[in-house]
This record gives sequence, C-alpha cells and structure tokens, in this order.
Amino acid sequence: MSATIEVFTDYVCPFCYLAEQPLADAAEGRDVDVVWQPFELRPEPTPTLQPEGAYLQSTWREVVYPAAERMGVPIVLPDISPQPYSRLAFEGYQFASEHGLGQRWTERMFRAFFVAQRDIGKLDVLADVAAGLGLDGDALRSALESGHYAERHQRALKRADELNITAVPTFLVGDRRVEGMALAEQLAHLIDG
Repeated sequence: MSATIEVFTDYVCPFCYLAEQPLADAAEGRDVDVVWQPFELRPEPTPTLQPEGAYLQSTWREVVYPAAERMGVPIVLPDISPQPYSRLAFEGYQFASEHGLGQRWTERMFRAFFVAQRDIGKLDVLADVAAGLGLDGDALRSALESGHYAERHQRALKRADELNITAVPTFLVGDRRVEGMALAEQLAHLIDG
C-alpha cells in the first residue's frame, strides 16, 4: 500500500534543501509519494533576511556549512540581498506539478538558489527553470503574472496553518510528523508507520 509523505518546506530554507537526501534515502525501495507543500517563513510583506546580517552569517557558519559538509551536499549562502520571497516559486510548483514535474521543480528551486545563487523570486529565473525542465517558460510566466495559481497556493498555506505547521522542514504522514532536520532512519520509520 502506497504512503504519502507531505514535506512542508520553504525554498529559501537551507535545512529544507539539506533534507532532500535523507528523504530520498528513506523513500528508496518504498512505495511512497512525496508531496511538497509550501510554508513561507517570511510571506509578503514581512521583510526577508539579508545574507550579510549577523543571524544568517552565524547560522550558516555554525550550523548549515558543517551539516552540508558532513552530508557531502554542495551549498552556498546566496548573496541575494534581501532574500527573495518564495510565493512565485511555490505557484510555479503548482504549474510544474500539473505536468508531473513537481519533484523535479523542487529540486531545481533548491539548486537554483543554494548552488547557482539565482533569485528565485524573479519571473525570468522561474521561466528559465521551467524551460530547463522541458516546460513552456512563457506559459509559466503568463500563469504567474495572471495569478492563476495564487488561490491554490493560498489554500495550501491555509492547510499548513490548520495542521499547526510552525517549522520547516516538517514531514507528515497521516497524523504522524517529524519536524526539522531528520535522519533517513527517522523518515523511514515515519513512512512505515
């Protein structure tokens, strides 16, 4: 019987990016569907963080870089200042999901931001990522400009609120959850029930 694991994430959270590999390891060999759900840490108009600020500098130096090094995951603190809002990238996820590419979209968003240091809050970047996945970048741009996925995104955010999601990443299978960075073994246990 297939299990569905929902992963509440924000594309600008390095811990969410680092959670990809343990999740992939846990899902390997299991009949599991991964569904990425949005949780904007700083929704508009809340100011986003600045990479040159003391909070990000110390968190990356003391926690993010050491964890990434242990895991063998390439990552850099993007120098985009202030950090982008992630709403449009999540609306782009809805577009990609309709074409069966939600998982790949999420992978590309994380790499675009944390490896290539691209501003994932900009339509040009999102259209380029879509085209790189074989999607119609112009169609994505039109959908995002028109707000075609805005209501669906807001429903997903409301659901996260109703589920009392307060941190990312949060992994949810039914009513069981794991919050924060998790080992593959913890996620496998969550999936297996």
